[in-house]
Amino acid sequence: MSVAARSPASAGAGAPTGARLLRGASGAVVLLVLLPLAALVWTAAQGSGDLWPHLLRHVVPHALGETVLLALGVGVLAGIIGTGTAWLVAVCRFPGRGLFEWALLLPLAIPTYIQAFVYVDAVHPLGPIPTLIRSLLGMKSPRDLWLPEVRNLPGCIVLLGLVLYPYVYLAARAAFLMQTASILDAARTLGAGAGETFLRIALPLARPAIAVGVTLALMETVNDVGASEFLGVQTLTLSIYSTWLNRSSLPGAAQIALFMLAILFALVMVERWGRRHLSIAAIGARAHAPARRLLGRGQGMLAMLACLVPVTLGFLLPAGHLAHTAWKRWLFHGVPASIWQEAANTALLAGLGTLAALGCGLIVAVALRVRALRGGLVPRLASLGYAVPGTVLAVGLLVPLAAFDNWVSSTSARLTGVPTGLLLSGSGAALVLAYVIRFLAIPVGGLEAGYGRIGTTLDMAARSLGERPPGVVRRIHLPLLRPALGTAALLVFVDCMKELPATLMLRPLNFETLASHVYGEAARGTYEDGALAALLIVLVGLVPVILLARLSRPREG
Repeated sequence: MSVAARSPASAGAGAPTGARLLRGASGAVVLLVLLPLAALVWTAAQGSGDLWPHLLRHVVPHALGETVLLALGVGVLAGIIGTGTAWLVAVCRFPGRGLFEWALLLPLAIPTYIQAFVYVDAVHPLGPIPTLIRSLLGMKSPRDLWLPEVRNLPGCIVLLGLVLYPYVYLAARAAFLMQTASILDAARTLGAGAGETFLRIALPLARPAIAVGVTLALMETVNDVGASEFLGVQTLTLSIYSTWLNRSSLPGAAQIALFMLAILFALVMVERWGRRHLSIAAIGARAHAPARRLLGRGQGMLAMLACLVPVTLGFLLPAGHLAHTAWKRWLFHGVPASIWQEAANTALLAGLGTLAALGCGLIVAVALRVRALRGGLVPRLASLGYAVPGTVLAVGLLVPLAAFDNWVSSTSARLTGVPTGLLLSGSGAALVLAYVIRFLAIPVGGLEAGYGRIGTTLDMAARSLGERPPGVVRRIHLPLLRPALGTAALLVFVDCMKELPATLMLRPLNFETLASHVYGEAARGTYEDGALAALLIVLVGLVPVILLARLSRPREG
């Protein structure tokens, strides 16, 4: 075989040392992801004495019931809002359609715990919304106006659904745009109306995409701690946190976490099994997206209202309330002195987590590119942490990190007479590690997709000119992967910044981030003091949402 005809596979085979190093590094990344899960099983197996029977009788059944009802409610609500608005935007023409195409993504910028934080304050009997309504209706006493309570299970379902429906909207809109015009035109030719076409043709074809979106929304629901605690919903995730913190039982928390993890993975498997024979309709070479149907004046106003309501309730109202409250706080009390230190702490930890996640993701992606790894098992295992709630991940990391710290400290004391203390558990390193495991799926998936757009002929041309594999990666791959790296870095950074459960459980003592600050103020009921920190999180979260809106916007024509 000539040099010019060598493929990346043969290049990897010709450099066994580099391939072994990549396989070893990829294996280390996978072991890092699997470490907290293995530790969780080991910790749960230690037993919790008499606590587990008590938890099994009095805590787990109620928490399981609340979690199932919350997940079902959020899944149904997010599915209805996301699918309905996606259909309107994809196939209909009505006033404001172009605006709503990207505005419907805005609620993604607001974390679930901030949504709960805002609405608990805004709909309080003396809050701005009841006060405004009473002034418009001429009422004087708060008792004259009744508004539905948000501090209960239905309120939690509605608030989480308003934040998480964009996951379904994104997936469903892409599926509707992929459906060819010929399929829908044939249905109309046979006399099917718009509603019948949607229910019998478009919706079944889009079911796989909708299922993916709903699954993502359910994962975020299960991961939530702040919103459920603020709104009085005792979920399994909250039970893990309270068992570890209030009952000082790490094995008990691990047992609940393992139980919840088994249920979560069972649900994912059931979802995949349910759509095993379904696929999104393929687009032929001459297929084109369906022409948008012009709605009449009345129908157009209803469609506009259907899109305006979730955007208003999911983003405009909470963001506006945060901005107004933060402005009042600034006018009367100035900016809290601690807010800049908390912002710096947040940026530092999120930045370190982002760099580490990108490095680990790049190792896996490069190993797949040069065929040092075969099959898709390694990227799947490396992405496993995204399906693990933050509380479960934190409990799984506590034991191995504490064991490592104790071993290092005792060894140092034996050799030098000076113990090192808690190197990982007592520093931000544990939290950075949790961020990497939790969000590693983002750079792995993004870089895999980026490599898919780089032809292997570039690798062969570089090798034929004498470039070694590390040089190919450094001088060819990395410059071409810059957009994928930048997008992944932005998404990971914002996710790290918003992450609450793992941050609460693994942050060092007396170390506050913006997320923990918001949680602490909400727990104390001093919502106004947490408004500025919450607003900063929302403003930073807007950046990837705007980027996502630009990337997901279909090209016309």
